[in-house]
Amino acid sequence: MPSPDQAGDPVRDLTAVVPAGGSGTRLWPLSRSSSPKFLHDLTGSGRSLLQGTVDRLEPLVGDRVMVVTGTRHADAVRAQLPDLRPENLLVEPSPRDSMPAIGLAAAVLERRDPGAVLGSFAADHVIGEPDVFRERVRQAVHAARQGLLVTLGITPTSPATGFGYVRVGGELAVEDAPDVRHVEAFVEKPDAELAAEYLASGRYLWNAGMFVVRAGTLLDLLEQQQPRMVQTLREVAADPSSIAERWDSLTRISIDHAVAEPAAAAGHVAVVPAPFTWDDVGDFASLASLLPESAGRPGLHVLGPEDLVLAEGSTGVVAPRAGRTVVTLGMQDVVVVDTPDALLVTTARHCQDVKGLVETLRRTGREELT
Repeated sequence: MPSPDQAGDPVRDLTAVVPAGGSGTRLWPLSRSSSPKFLHDLTGSGRSLLQGTVDRLEPLVGDRVMVVTGTRHADAVRAQLPDLRPENLLVEPSPRDSMPAIGLAAAVLERRDPGAVLGSFAADHVIGEPDVFRERVRQAVHAARQGLLVTLGITPTSPATGFGYVRVGGELAVEDAPDVRHVEAFVEKPDAELAAEYLASGRYLWNAGMFVVRAGTLLDLLEQQQPRMVQTLREVAADPSSIAERWDSLTRISIDHAVAEPAAAAGHVAVVPAPFTWDDVGDFASLASLLPESAGRPGLHVLGPEDLVLAEGSTGVVAPRAGRTVVTLGMQDVVVVDTPDALLVTTARHCQDVKGLVETLRRTGREELT
């Protein structure tokens, strides 16, 4: 009888945890706080980013998928994932960053199975080569069973300044996980010069925020830094009805700062290099790289009905979402997003500035648009 850990079979003790939060403000007005990017099909696949994430994980975990989302998005998540077990949708009353969300899932899993391994994978990333992805996750599970916090580090393709990095150390002897390496440190987003040095050295990987770890191990590591948080999370797991009164007492902090960085400094973190394509769909320039070129229109990428876009001598990204024709003439690297209540016109060069624009809308009392 084949082992349940063989390629192609679900991993018996792994549960996929999918934090589904954030608002993707750099993709406004497509992505908004009421309808964030993970609920949208941004690649033309016919599946939202959330659905694509679950599709990718299903061969690894079967129906052992747990989604953590906010009250505002719970109904939409249920609608998009009708096969999700009701008890595997965890609803947080307010956003407290990634650590409380993932920590809650860990506390719930720990009560169900003290030996459970969780793999945390964001709801809004796009990953290619799914077979390679799953093979690297399997290696991470083997390492996690040894009591390690394991991350998947993306092989850099450019000296990117928008990502954190993982500094890779020596090999670790883990059976059935030949690619596992020691993590020396997590490094914050570098400037361009330092990023180029990282790329040239071959010792750094992008930190994509994917973690695999035993649920109990994660809580033990967190307890060293945030003992009160762990106590509260375990209390909520024991009595889910208490979440409303307890949740806002939790520190707002990311899993990187709360656990990964201090655990790496103490020698408790490993990395599996991940040589698959990965994109966090962070802005419209990133989105353009994921969309095919419009037929007969080199350099133009359309997210939506092609027949609604008339582009003469233009390149860039056009998203006609208001049902009307969008015309561009002689514009290079343009970004046009047309929705029923807001129209964005900018360029690829200014994509990163869209987040600031959303803050301006909020500050000036236009929160209904954000």
